[in-house]
Amino acid sequence: MFELTGFQRDLLYCIAGTDDPSGQEVRSELNQSSSVEVNHGRLYPNLDDLVDQGLVEKQSKNKRTNLYRLTDQGRNLIADRRQWEDERLEQLSLDA
Repeated sequence: MFELTGFQRDLLYCIAGTDDPSGQEVRSELNQSSSVEVNHGRLYPNLDDLVDQGLVEKQSKNKRTNLYRLTDQGRNLIADRRQWEDERLEQLSLDA
């Protein structure tokens, strides 16, 4: 869970929230949610790292487009991370 960068975790969440997105769809989603534009040189090496780690599956849609999907391991990692975050936030009073 802690081996990933924050950017890679954001990629997992974007993939989880979209139905088999292409890299460009992931990029567009991140660009809408961030003040920093995500470029090609940052996006695809990180997606490939997630594939290599077994967290994301990549399949070819055509010669130029790949689609991405979380693996069971990727879904479990997100669930574990959410539980870890929730446990930490229980101690925080958001009404203060």
